[in-house]
Amino acid sequence: MPTPARPLRKNPAPSLDESAAAGGLRSIDLALQGGGSHGAFTWGVLDALLEDGTLLFDGVSGTSAGAMNAAVMATGFAQGGALGARQAMSRFWQDVSGVPACFDAVGRTAAPGAPPRPEMPAWFYNRSAWPGYAAWEAWLRLWSPYELNPFNLDPLRDIVRRHVDIDAIRKGPIKVFVTATSVRTGQPRVFSGDDLSIEALMASACLPQSAQTVVIDGEPFWDGGFSGNPALWPLVYGTRSDDVLLIQINPREHAGIPRTAAEIDDRINEITFNASLVAEMRAIFFVQRLLRDRRIDPTHYKQMRLHRVADEDGLAPFGASSKLNTDPGLLTALFALGRTAAQKWLVTCAGKVGRESSLDIGEVFLANRVKGAKT
Repeated sequence: MPTPARPLRKNPAPSLDESAAAGGLRSIDLALQGGGSHGAFTWGVLDALLEDGTLLFDGVSGTSAGAMNAAVMATGFAQGGALGARQAMSRFWQDVSGVPACFDAVGRTAAPGAPPRPEMPAWFYNRSAWPGYAAWEAWLRLWSPYELNPFNLDPLRDIVRRHVDIDAIRKGPIKVFVTATSVRTGQPRVFSGDDLSIEALMASACLPQSAQTVVIDGEPFWDGGFSGNPALWPLVYGTRSDDVLLIQINPREHAGIPRTAAEIDDRINEITFNASLVAEMRAIFFVQRLLRDRRIDPTHYKQMRLHRVADEDGLAPFGASSKLNTDPGLLTALFALGRTAAQKWLVTCAGKVGRESSLDIGEVFLANRVKGAKT
């Protein structure tokens, strides 16, 4: 797998646009962010896109929960097309729903199969707002996952094994790229094709504060969000589509100044898990400008068309601590937000796929990097 040093060198394979258009479909790649339980938002987005059926997914790059969504969707699609993918993701998230220690070492707030309760306010799902949570979190930080979980019990691994078929993914039409972070070098490692495995998915979602390090071929790995959330460059090198749709669940901006320990931790989490994405967007923006000004050879570089589905206002009330919460009510609410955001994007932006970008990188990711600076 090439390194990200030259993130926009064009793949020599021909474009999919003409063949996709001949079948009445438009080719696109997907980039799925990680974020624990907030991956249910991405589930909602993918469900709406698959239901719409006008886009042909060429490749999907995912990290952490984004990697889980990518692998489950690709498994279902390989086995039963778009409907199979929707059903596979629904089964996966129903399995995740309410399972203790699925994304963290703390238990659930509702039992699977419990009677439905009235809709709860968003703050209810933010663990940082619970009485005694700060003391509990401080106590947990005194211990490593090797001390708290010496037998390395992991219900998420069992769930992933039930819902992901690696052989089906390898034979299926959707290319899957999963990012993890090398503990030794701090660099991203992208698993795809024959390298893809259940352990690669677990490495991509391995938060070192709550899970033991995942070792693959003697190399230790942690969560891919530290180095690529999600990694975009595999889609440049590894697919033929020129369009990439980013499904973003980590907020770019935060109103006000974090003042409590929980608020500070939440904002650090958001900034850390967006940093690599912003860096890649800056590289893409730079190459796009060089191509526009005819300063580089367009036959050697991909003129990428970028798109984005997000709902920062809708997700804002759900803090970073809610990413560890698998309450069925939370997952249902996030799924609904994702479907609504995708349906809005399909109406307002999907028509640009194959023609032009619907995402202004300079405005969304770079406009505020330096006050008064030109992008």
